[in-house]
Amino acid sequence: MKNVTLGRYIPLDSFFHRLDPRSKIIGMFAILIAVFIPSGWIGYAIIGAVILSCIFIAKLQIDFVIKAMKPMLMMMVFLFVINVLVIKTGEPLITIGKFTVYLDAITQTAYIVVRLVLMIMITTLLTATTKPMDMTLGIEDLLMPLEKLKVPTHDIAMMISLALRFIPTLIDEADRILKAQASRGVDFENGKLGEKITAIVSLIVPMFVSCFQRADDLADAMEARGYVVGAKRIRYKTLKFHAGDYVVIIVSNLILVGMILLWVYVK
Repeated sequence: MKNVTLGRYIPLDSFFHRLDPRSKIIGMFAILIAVFIPSGWIGYAIIGAVILSCIFIAKLQIDFVIKAMKPMLMMMVFLFVINVLVIKTGEPLITIGKFTVYLDAITQTAYIVVRLVLMIMITTLLTATTKPMDMTLGIEDLLMPLEKLKVPTHDIAMMISLALRFIPTLIDEADRILKAQASRGVDFENGKLGEKITAIVSLIVPMFVSCFQRADDLADAMEARGYVVGAKRIRYKTLKFHAGDYVVIIVSNLILVGMILLWVYVK
């Protein structure tokens, strides 16, 4: 449970920590779009090198980022099994009886895994270097043009920020409940399928109760501090772009354009 690092802010003094949240969000979306462009292994290698460089510039430990990958291992294994069973094109690699593993199945799985890893790395970099309140302000400013269409941009930004903020809290809560249930004799690892389902239900039910309780406490705390949905409010902090923010936006969009050109020429 504690392997989930998405949503955890790491208070350090680095170039990325000092950036405007809007420039980091814009840069993140540009890189995420670039990840989904089929630019081949060269393109993914370039994006990976850029993200790793950003992680080192942000002074984040590589172990912190690797922990974010661990919860995705089961999904990666599941995708591999599905692709091996479904994809029957390409050069045959391994034949076991009547079952054959084809090259395209391995290739497609590798592409998906690399994309997932790059996505997790860039989102972890964003949440680890941006305070939840700054994230709210940045999202709200970027959604500001939608106010002309009567879209509640502040409320949307607040919900996104709270969701990111409470990811590590809920993970810690799940870990606490897991240990409490294990101390009462619940076995989450061994036993038959029906017993495992019963054990998971014993974890899910108190998790839902805890989530609703935390949501109710949070609503009471916000009301006690005078928060009113849709009300006009002022800020004590004003966001402002600096030279580094323009550099991040320009570089991330240049990477996006480069991946598009690479895709066109490789194709």
